[in-house]
Amino acid sequence: MTDTTFDYIVIGAGTAGSLMANRLCADKRMRVLLIEAGRKDDYHWIHIPVGYLYCIGNPRTDWLYNTEPDAGLNGRSLRYPRGKTLGGSSSINGMIYMRGQSRDYDQWAELTGDDEWRWENALPAFKKHEDYYLGADDLHGAGGEWRVEKQRLRWDILDAFAEAAVQAGVPRSTDFNRGSNEGVGYFQVNQKDGWRWNTAKAFLRPTCYGRPNFELWTGAQVSRLIFDSHADGSHRCTGVQVWDGHEMVIAHATRETILCAGSIGSPQILQLSGVGPADLLRQHGIQVVRDAPGVGANLQDHLQIRAVYKIKDAPTLNVLASSLYGKAKIGMEYVLRRTGPLSMAPSQLGAFTRSSPAYEWPNLEYHVQPLSLDAFGEPLHSFPAFTASVCNLNPTSRGTVRIKSPRFEDAPAIAPNYLSTDEDRKVAADSLRVTRRIASQPALARYSPEEWKPGPQYQSDDELARLAGDIATTIFHPVGTTKMGRDDDPMAVLDARMRVRGVDGLRVVDAGAMPTITSGNTNSPTLMMAEKAATWVREATAERG
Repeated sequence: MTDTTFDYIVIGAGTAGSLMANRLCADKRMRVLLIEAGRKDDYHWIHIPVGYLYCIGNPRTDWLYNTEPDAGLNGRSLRYPRGKTLGGSSSINGMIYMRGQSRDYDQWAELTGDDEWRWENALPAFKKHEDYYLGADDLHGAGGEWRVEKQRLRWDILDAFAEAAVQAGVPRSTDFNRGSNEGVGYFQVNQKDGWRWNTAKAFLRPTCYGRPNFELWTGAQVSRLIFDSHADGSHRCTGVQVWDGHEMVIAHATRETILCAGSIGSPQILQLSGVGPADLLRQHGIQVVRDAPGVGANLQDHLQIRAVYKIKDAPTLNVLASSLYGKAKIGMEYVLRRTGPLSMAPSQLGAFTRSSPAYEWPNLEYHVQPLSLDAFGEPLHSFPAFTASVCNLNPTSRGTVRIKSPRFEDAPAIAPNYLSTDEDRKVAADSLRVTRRIASQPALARYSPEEWKPGPQYQSDDELARLAGDIATTIFHPVGTTKMGRDDDPMAVLDARMRVRGVDGLRVVDAGAMPTITSGNTNSPTLMMAEKAATWVREATAERG
């Protein structure tokens, strides 16, 4: 075994870990180790925006998780992509820049007892690393590492859907990131000049690689955390045990270990290390360091219900990509101008609205696409169509992530428990009705939209909720499995500064720390959390000297 000592160890070079490593190694006095289980992000499909189609389900870039059979999905199991490469899920995601709504962060402040999470206090952390294509203003930053751009394409059918949404009562929006995201418009994306902009490019490549106090291990999977336990019952995380593909390597952290392995990986590592529900750990022969029932609980995700409409007299990607000529045209447009379908995020048009007037804030998000397919990774349909995917922004269903063995190589059991509450089933049924209302507006009439999936014959709440279970799929936003919370919350794994309760020298900084899911895509909120955590880690270091 090799024995190596650093000031900080960051586990996971994904969204949060890349920013954390960047900020911590900016102090030249501190030695920082960043550990990534995946490979470098040198696979060409990572960088071409439409390449997510070739990264999801690919062992080179994806952990290849699957969920447990889910009663809410009528017994179905879903593919559950998570990035396994430098940049993590920012290397395979939809590239949509979305903060959520101000009320999300005000709720976090209430749940954690810390006003640092309120919208007005989170906003500076968003702006600090932002490079907004229109420049800085009161709500956006410029000159930071995280590039935000306008999309480089438009589609007639999407413009018509936007107009139909307006006719159905949804206001227009040119920016979903100003506190309330109600409205319809094209998403802004994390791209730069037509290329995907992942966190490895943003935070590692231009700076960390040139710093002598920074070290990166790739192809290195953390098997467990190492603790010093004392007679008074206290525990301190002092490092990690890592499998580098050949041997186990021990790395020590003199100041802090920061777990950024994501909402699936972080609870798995904690449980394997003896921090988790005691009964689960004993079941697998793992010595209990700390009985923490919240580790792996509180899993939340956005479940998208993908309604497909056949149309007439409009170009869609289904048609364009169905011929050699069309494919050649797509390729040449990207090569020459970095525009067109190869520059596409998975979803181009967005809309935020309410499933019923009873909701004070928008509780639905639409991802609208000029294409249709059975599932990402499957072939496009042979007929012209668009897809209007709608998700419940604030689900009340809660799931779990639990190890299935004491072996770090074995994937955990992921059980989202989708549609397990009456409220979620009602919102699912109502959201399909909202989709139908938009599709019936005059702006879309010239395209003769025909509901192909789920089908207009299904009308009742029970029918629509069951159909949602048949056709819905994850939109890849798992959060909450190591949530922050108040001292009196027995399920709170972390305090408000993302420190693991009952263990010194250990934080979890990733989407798992969210107490509740944000009202939108979760990548950029995770970066904001990492920005704040990095500040708190540096402040703790300054206090200790």
